[in-house]
Amino acid sequence: MKVLVTGANGFIAKNLISHLKVNKDIEILGYDRNSSQEELSEYISKVDFIFHLAGVNRPKEKSEFSLVNTGLTQTIIELIKKNGRKIPILFTSSSQAALQNEYGKSKADAEESLVDFSRETSTPVYIFRMPNVFGKWCKPNYNSVVATFCYNISHNLPIQINDPNTELTLVYIDDVIELFQNLLANPNVAQAYLEIEPKYKITLGELADLLTSFKDSRDNLITQKVGIGLTRALYSTYVSYLEPKTFSYEVKQYADNRGVFVEMLKTMDSGQFSFFTAHPGITRGSHYHHSKTEKFLVIRGKARFGFRHIVTNERYAIDTSGEKSEIVETIPGWTHDITNIGDEEMIVMLWANEIFDRAKPDTFSEPV
Repeated sequence: MKVLVTGANGFIAKNLISHLKVNKDIEILGYDRNSSQEELSEYISKVDFIFHLAGVNRPKEKSEFSLVNTGLTQTIIELIKKNGRKIPILFTSSSQAALQNEYGKSKADAEESLVDFSRETSTPVYIFRMPNVFGKWCKPNYNSVVATFCYNISHNLPIQINDPNTELTLVYIDDVIELFQNLLANPNVAQAYLEIEPKYKITLGELADLLTSFKDSRDNLITQKVGIGLTRALYSTYVSYLEPKTFSYEVKQYADNRGVFVEMLKTMDSGQFSFFTAHPGITRGSHYHHSKTEKFLVIRGKARFGFRHIVTNERYAIDTSGEKSEIVETIPGWTHDITNIGDEEMIVMLWANEIFDRAKPDTFSEPV
């Protein structure tokens, strides 16, 4: 299959191409502002599907709105007619097509041309009135507030908010591309206005606060719920604006004669992650909790976990090592310790179900 992507150097196109290129059965032909009319004609004579993503929204001259947004669309239609083939076209319009401004009118005119063409020839046409699309590779300080905020906050630059209560409607680039790929694989609609889902709602103030919390997480180690929904998408977008020199950062290391202890990550509602080391013969712990629980995973070395019930004095011991992936869990009401019984430094991963609170540590010293 051969696919034409117009606006090939744009934000959406770059993401689309990076997804499509992993499919070796798809040949991608890219058209951009440096391409010629002859190249466009040649491409259309070959391709099986057109992603028409080219457009301008901040031209030097207002005439470019009509020339590119409407004119290029009409040129593509005429070239398809000339070839006498029914090539499905996916067109990225704009939510502003419903507005009476130069940009919106040029997009609306392009839509009308495509709808008429589809009705006349039964060529499949898919029209998306795109809201604010965000994600990696979107140009900051251009037309995306998400891109601008991500870039500025990650580069320690100020951001400007005129009204923090202004509500945004956002769609994430990966959701956009997934829908585009599904249509490419299953072009089953003759002509339709289609919607990108899911759509997210967030105010400017909430957006700024959330992105700032991503930046602050490197200091306080507290991560937001970055595994689902809008927060996941925004976090992935935010980190994509980091410069390579800031890909890494140091966290505090607590060292004494037993070894080191390092906190790595703290979550909003599911505890924290850390690791520690222990020299041969060293015992750590010797305390109990009333509510807190922990999970230990020995990465290197040999360990003996000791347990004693603080009421019944029942005892239990577990020997484990880095040679097997065995998680040992501490239980409320049982005092516990861990001893390095090997000949090398022991390294242990640790998860606790709550962030350590020095004012209320729920940790009480008592030997096993």
